Amino acid sequence: MFGLMLLGRMTSDGTVNGNHSAPSKQEWVRLNVGGTTFLTTKQTLSKDPNSFLCRICHDENLIDSQRDSTGAFLIDRDPSYFSVVLNYLRHGKLIIERNLQEEGVLAEAEFYQISSLVRLLRERLEEQKEVKKSKRTQHVYRVLQSHEDELTQMLSTLSDGWKCEQVINIGSGYSYECNQSEFLILASYQLDNTENVSPTHFIDKIQMP
Repeated sequence: MFGLMLLGRMTSDGTVNGNHSAPSKQEWVRLNVGGTTFLTTKQTLSKDPNSFLCRICHDENLIDSQRDSTGAFLIDRDPSYFSVVLNYLRHGKLIIERNLQEEGVLAEAEFYQISSLVRLLRERLEEQKEVKKSKRTQHVYRVLQSHEDELTQMLSTLSDGWKCEQVINIGSGYSYECNQSEFLILASYQLDNTENVSPTHFIDKIQMP
């Protein structure tokens, strides 16, 4: 009968090593983030070599930083958002629970100095901002008809948010008593759709000159 004994010891930097280690061994690190303990590896924390989490594993000054009674590194941050950051380092995917805000994840990514995650979140927030802006703004268009002698007055009296988009000359009127040119005026009104109602809801409320 053959037996196999595995011996391990806790090192001074809070990681666990075995006496017989393969080249690809993982050293485990314990973190206490806002009172919640996380167990991960040096390999995971070192995904971004310029990050604060990577320096925890390799910077001698940070290795000797304050720890709790179990030897875990103490970090005074929100554990819920740190979980998102840690999972991103583990598998490279950004997964955010519905009860969390992307702005909060961005704040943590900036604190831990994880550049790829900061860049990804900023791009997503900018895209969401543009989508909300496009959905929020709608326009109502109306076409008005005017004789030549009324055109200037009508254009000058556009009010209550109405804007002239185009004036089209459609030629002279067909009445024998009127030889003036007639014009079509395309006017627009910009609506803020924050109340989530159809633009037609406002048609009767908007006053034209």
